[in-house]
Amino acid sequence: MKKADVHEFYSRLAEGRPNPTSDLVWTNTYTLLVAVVLSAQATDVGVNKATKALFQRVDTPEKMVALGETKLKDHVKTIGLYNAKAKNVIALSHLLISRHGSVVPNDQKALEALPGVGRKTANVVRNIAFQQPTIAVDTHIFRVSNRTGLAPGKNVVIVENKLLKVTPKEFALHAHHWLILHGRYTCKARKPDCPHCGVIHLCRYKAKTVV
Repeated sequence: MKKADVHEFYSRLAEGRPNPTSDLVWTNTYTLLVAVVLSAQATDVGVNKATKALFQRVDTPEKMVALGETKLKDHVKTIGLYNAKAKNVIALSHLLISRHGSVVPNDQKALEALPGVGRKTANVVRNIAFQQPTIAVDTHIFRVSNRTGLAPGKNVVIVENKLLKVTPKEFALHAHHWLILHGRYTCKARKPDCPHCGVIHLCRYKAKTVV
């Protein structure tokens, strides 16, 4: 995609969603981290339902450790892979206390060193909590980047690096949200809503759905 087209692409997405935000519900940086860890291979809606009561009771690493793994499982048992996720949340809470003074670090490597926190999760937390222009490539962003020709690549790392390179600075902060929301609600996996897509004229997807 040409430089001018990339700028127009983001301009259109920004016009459609001037103030994009995450669908996850959180109260502070710690609960955001927990929510993102729990959201792996799960829907934001499902995570929000599971954490509504949890976050009213727990909003610090110390409170999570005090709650314990068994009781945490009771809160998140409706979420896929909840056993492993609960174990990771308790473990990362211990490490936040011992290594970071109970504060979620604004550092990619430090975040990725926490149990259950990978590259994508760290990018999401840094983007939302610390206003860093990171782009966390999930299935939605990977699909949009490849379908449209914005930043095609064979794996998420390649796509992430391309997006960071081609995304204009003025759109860098919210690029992650614009792309993920576009993939979630418009450029859907099974049946993209091309007739209502604001960037259809820029998209290189050959199998567009049309009315």
